[in-house]
Amino acid sequence: MSTTIELGVQGMTCAACVGRVERGLKKVEGVEDVGVNLATERAVITFDEGKTSPQALIEKVKDVGYEAVVSDIELPISGMTCANCVSRVERALKKQQGVLSASVNLASERATVHYLPTTVSPAQLKQAVRDAGYEVIETQQGTQQEDAEKKAREEELRKLKNQLTVASVFSIPLFLIAMVPMLYMPIHMWLMDRLGHWPGPWGDIMGMNLLMLALATPVQFGPGMRFYRGGWKALKHRSPDMNTLVMIGTTAAFVYSVVATFFPGIFPKGTAHVYYEASGVVITLVLLGKYFEAIAKGKSSEAMKKLLSLQAKSARVIRNGQEMEISVDDVRLMEQILVRPGEKIPVDGEVLEGQSFVDESMITGEPIPVEKTKSSKVTGGTINQHGVLTFKATRIGADTALAQIIKLVERAQGSKPPIQGLADKVVAVFVPIVLVIAVLTFLLWLIFGGENALSNALVHTVAVLIIACPCAMGLATPTSIMVGTGKAAELGVLFKNGEALEMLQKADIVAVDKTGTLTEGKPTLTDFVVQPGFNERDVLALVASAERSSEHPVADAIVKGAELRGVDLLKADSFNAVPGFGLEASVSGRKVQVGADRYMAKLGLDVSSFTQQAQNLGNEGKTPLYAAVDGKLAAIIAVSDPIKSSTPEAIKALQSMGLKVAMITGDNKNTAEAIGRQLGIDQVLAEVLPSGKADAVKTLQQQGKVIFVGDGINDAPALAQADVGLAIGTGTDVAIETADVILMAGDMRGVPNAISLSKSTLKNIKFNLFWAFAYNIVLIPVAAGVVQSTLGWSLSPVLAAAAMGLSSVFVLTNALRLRSFRPPVNVQDAGQNPVSSRTVQA
Repeated sequence: MSTTIELGVQGMTCAACVGRVERGLKKVEGVEDVGVNLATERAVITFDEGKTSPQALIEKVKDVGYEAVVSDIELPISGMTCANCVSRVERALKKQQGVLSASVNLASERATVHYLPTTVSPAQLKQAVRDAGYEVIETQQGTQQEDAEKKAREEELRKLKNQLTVASVFSIPLFLIAMVPMLYMPIHMWLMDRLGHWPGPWGDIMGMNLLMLALATPVQFGPGMRFYRGGWKALKHRSPDMNTLVMIGTTAAFVYSVVATFFPGIFPKGTAHVYYEASGVVITLVLLGKYFEAIAKGKSSEAMKKLLSLQAKSARVIRNGQEMEISVDDVRLMEQILVRPGEKIPVDGEVLEGQSFVDESMITGEPIPVEKTKSSKVTGGTINQHGVLTFKATRIGADTALAQIIKLVERAQGSKPPIQGLADKVVAVFVPIVLVIAVLTFLLWLIFGGENALSNALVHTVAVLIIACPCAMGLATPTSIMVGTGKAAELGVLFKNGEALEMLQKADIVAVDKTGTLTEGKPTLTDFVVQPGFNERDVLALVASAERSSEHPVADAIVKGAELRGVDLLKADSFNAVPGFGLEASVSGRKVQVGADRYMAKLGLDVSSFTQQAQNLGNEGKTPLYAAVDGKLAAIIAVSDPIKSSTPEAIKALQSMGLKVAMITGDNKNTAEAIGRQLGIDQVLAEVLPSGKADAVKTLQQQGKVIFVGDGINDAPALAQADVGLAIGTGTDVAIETADVILMAGDMRGVPNAISLSKSTLKNIKFNLFWAFAYNIVLIPVAAGVVQSTLGWSLSPVLAAAAMGLSSVFVLTNALRLRSFRPPVNVQDAGQNPVSSRTVQA
């Protein structure tokens, strides 16, 4: 089947680019026609859907050197009640031409859609959701979006509460009238005396039946209408769900009872029983379960609420020389903002005037307030403590660090881990199978049910329909993910997706980059020894002058070391970095080359005269470097990067969890092994070039699944190669594309905490899934009456409804236990968590 899509293509500059894109796309199997327009930067592609896909076309565009334009949108959706609703919305979205992927989360009530904006619009996506029988909450960006979603959730909770109240007012007396007389005969006789003595075929119970009908009808066609609306839409789309099962089950009980009330003569004598209490009480109990479920869902997003509460609502800006307070949404880029002591910094920026200390613990987890002076960076959501600061806004709105953190958490909460695949496959066929079981239950009881065959068939069929509602299955995974990733955010750990959360707990080896991860990343110059014939100050001046043009931390250490020794720096005439080796520069007409021993070897210089010094320095954990002047070996240099105080504790915690710790570094073997011994690291991979880190990870992957921990910038290839890439950030570097997990603070203790939380979350998910599946596997046969003849066990529709509601509440409650997760490495002694009660109140 052929289809045509429009694909936005960025990066084309001329007709040759157009030709290359067209030729590349035509090579994709299944593509029938391609037209690329340079002016509109679009490709119109006709292809066979059976042979290729839009994703394959996007990959081909990237392959030929250009970028395809794709977008993401999140749609808040109301009206979903179970896993079948999730499946139906996903299918409706995926059917839209131009939708690459769609993921719907029942717990957060959101759909995340990855789509081609040139082929399908957000309006079309919203309409697809509405056509599937659900509502899209219309929102605006920023805080207004959260307010709109909050109001929608509150409105749904209010509706549920009102419907539950109405249903309870009628169903409680209905239940008492139906059940109490069976338990206490005097009450039965009293009711018969007041309501009995009807003539003809109706007999003494007619009055009772009419009273129960009067009580059941407002429930069935009042609060019960929500199940009719949802169930009928589901049937129209050939995707039955929880609403369908409740609708069929309660309607069968109600209609049967009406017939038995007015036409008892069509039933065998003594078998015209009514089940009004089943229909009314079942609807009430299902509503009660949904009400508790809605309350628990709100609690599951509590961490997100805390994050959102960190956002400042207003900002004090300086416009036309005047101070004015405005909404934070109205702040403009580069605008001057004034922050007084105790106030939240509204957006990210750079200090222009003033001096103060800022509490950044809610972002980085670091306990000690950070001094801010002119040119310092400040982060929105952090708290100014003492002085007055004036800064310019450098990032606003969705670009701020806090907004990016919130976006990452939302994305992780809306994603599906691989373990969800099993549940999705089962749910896709579960309800149709239940309907088949219900039909078989009815037929078998009708045939073999004896004197009360019809009423027995009805009761067991309704019980099967009610007990099998797949609510718990749909909530089992997303609620655990939601609470787990929210708790992780409180601990300063950001998971970018559910897959990373699941994979982290499967790791065998934690591979760690040394500089900036195990160490402070702020090396200092410790030793400088020159060869005979060279003057120490002259060589240091040349080396430091050459290094001044480099941005490497080691270069900064050498420059600062020279300045502390009172050496005057010279101007470098030229500079050239040699990645993985060192640098080359021209200073005052002299050629200066600085780097590791491998660089000297590459230059053909013999460093054996410094062998003993290099060995001694390495044994002290210092990194030896060499300097050559005018092609001659001139000096050996040593820098030392202090190990972070938190590193030993983190490594011990990882090893106590049964994990092997490996260090990957560019240091020479002696230095690397000295640091490895000092920290008790299991395996050291030394003298690894930056380009070789990914290969080092590959080597470790032969021993098991590998987590790589790096700074997220220089370690991108290794982060991408690892089974899970974990980047140690600084609070503002949260958009690292190659990492799967981000630690907001530069602290290794977050690694064992993240792994432990991953294990706890997966254990929680597995327990939820076990409960959701086991509950149905065990109780469906009981509801169908399979064990009634042997064990005497049966399940009334009322008990089935109660059990169904309890299963959902149980799953949600179990997921909420993750909120009490305690990290194995206690960071409280290092300060408050990124999101804490103290921080929020401040």
